[in-house]
Amino acid sequence: MTERLAAAAATLLGLELDEGRRVAAELTHLAAAFPLPARLGLSAAGGGLDVAARLLAGGALARLDQPTREAVCTTLAHRPVGRALVEALKVPLLLAAAAAGDDGAGIGVGGAHGSRQSAPSAVGDLAALDPELTCVAADDWPHRSRTDAVVIGSGAGGAMAARELARAGLSVVVLEEGRRFTADEFRRRRPADRFVDLYRDGGATMALGNPPVLLPVGRGVGGTTLVNSGTCYRTPDRVLRRWRDVHGLALADPAEFGPLLDEVEHTLRVAPQPVDVLGRNGELALAGAAALGWRAAPLRRNAPGCAGSCQCAVGCPRNAKNGVHLNALPQACAAGAVVVTGARVDRVVTARGRAVGVRFGRRLLAAPIVVLAAGAIETPRLLFRSGLGRHPGTGRGLAVHPTVSVAGRFAEPVVAWRGVLQSVGVEELHDDGVLIEATAGPPGLVSFVPPGIGRALRAELADADRLATVGAMIADQPGGRVGARLVRYRLARTDADRLRLAIAAIGRLLFAAGAQEVLTGLPHRPYARDLAELRAAVATADIRQLHVAAFHPTGSAAMGADPQQAPVGPDGRLRGVDGVWVADASALPSCPEVNPQLSIMAVALAVGRAAATT
Repeated sequence: MTERLAAAAATLLGLELDEGRRVAAELTHLAAAFPLPARLGLSAAGGGLDVAARLLAGGALARLDQPTREAVCTTLAHRPVGRALVEALKVPLLLAAAAAGDDGAGIGVGGAHGSRQSAPSAVGDLAALDPELTCVAADDWPHRSRTDAVVIGSGAGGAMAARELARAGLSVVVLEEGRRFTADEFRRRRPADRFVDLYRDGGATMALGNPPVLLPVGRGVGGTTLVNSGTCYRTPDRVLRRWRDVHGLALADPAEFGPLLDEVEHTLRVAPQPVDVLGRNGELALAGAAALGWRAAPLRRNAPGCAGSCQCAVGCPRNAKNGVHLNALPQACAAGAVVVTGARVDRVVTARGRAVGVRFGRRLLAAPIVVLAAGAIETPRLLFRSGLGRHPGTGRGLAVHPTVSVAGRFAEPVVAWRGVLQSVGVEELHDDGVLIEATAGPPGLVSFVPPGIGRALRAELADADRLATVGAMIADQPGGRVGARLVRYRLARTDADRLRLAIAAIGRLLFAAGAQEVLTGLPHRPYARDLAELRAAVATADIRQLHVAAFHPTGSAAMGADPQQAPVGPDGRLRGVDGVWVADASALPSCPEVNPQLSIMAVALAVGRAAATT
């Protein structure tokens, strides 16, 4: 496998074979965190390229010269199956190449301004200390124990629910499958290593569909708040009215939900992002919006000490981003809660129609109150494992807030990875379901995938410091389904139209900011030199060929007043059993149309208080 993967790396990235071997070795190391199907897929893709080389060029890929290898891959990429094969390898190889570059192997990306991330000495002296948390490893937890309430998951929802339960005087145990990470680790370790450690499945979680959707989900003490962008949008009033009037959530009345959001913002210390560390990527987005007369501003974020290290997605090395591991969880622990790490819950235990506790490993933790906050993917799976997923709505109704990314090439250096990772919001099309955000990231760790194969891709990587990257999320229909093993997602036709609208709008924004050309992300027309070419590319786009990612899955165990439609009641109680509550993204009735951190935490705040007083 390694030699085939090395030949594939050298071919796709335009490297010498020895450099390809270093990238392949790096990918093998990183892929140890991937699920078995993903690892098998990498092996099969490398083998598929080798078979194609034998059929098309008469020899193993590693034995061909570089131009012939590239010709083989280019021929493949013009066919649907071959294109899927090439793209399946391209994304993880870019991650591995960036990691190899961080080791000084000369393989990274970023042009003259380099790809290596901030050295520990650049941020260490200014980093905030990690707060005290009462953490116990699962192996050290008693085999049989009892508590008043158990919370499964320590992310945005779980932390807030645990805090409210503990402050109400209940004994609380938070069970977290991941481990605790520290800012010191984030300063010492390479971004790529942190990435595969901080995300479930090493960041390789996928929703199967046409197109497939990359669905990275954080795993660790603090959940996805460890690795999100820090963007803090309040739930739009139109969304709250829909949740209240259509889904029957009384707590979603803006007059009631507003104070919940206020408290969450206070907990996270939310404020507008100062412009002094915004970075050129954000400045260009503001300039483009100003030229078009579009609504735009620096985003509100929970990062009062942000220094623009652009590493939110792999753990802030300064502890400047206020994930719940820095506030709500310490507050819960100060009120008596305990966090058990490395604790994957096997099932919720029930007897005579009510919760009596949970099992994790060989351990039984008895509790009359069980709060599920494992996220929109894992909460319905836990319900299925527990025999509590019989409601027809469980696992269904998944919205993911699909994201596309577009880049603009500028005459001057942009160096998008210096500054705030997600810096500026452009809300001109938000009422049409499109929210644009200037979003960059460490090289190899961004959702924008540069076009090209071989030497053409190599040239793009060398020129990456002149690219500004902007993403857009669309408010989608609930077309997904979480199964016991697989996640499936069907993009609605109206949502495909919104993706086209998003790509066109980002292109306009970048041209207005002065881009020389736009990299569309569309395989059939990857470049547009003016608005006419952009419009033609978008009009003829096959959405099935897009690189689509999603970072905000919601709605797979939705709250609602109608017991036929919603598995969870409007107060957060799971229907069909007493003592089980849901307080995470899975409970949101529909896509919140913004980054959902505040919405999730506000709902969890209400659910935690309700559970504590029942």
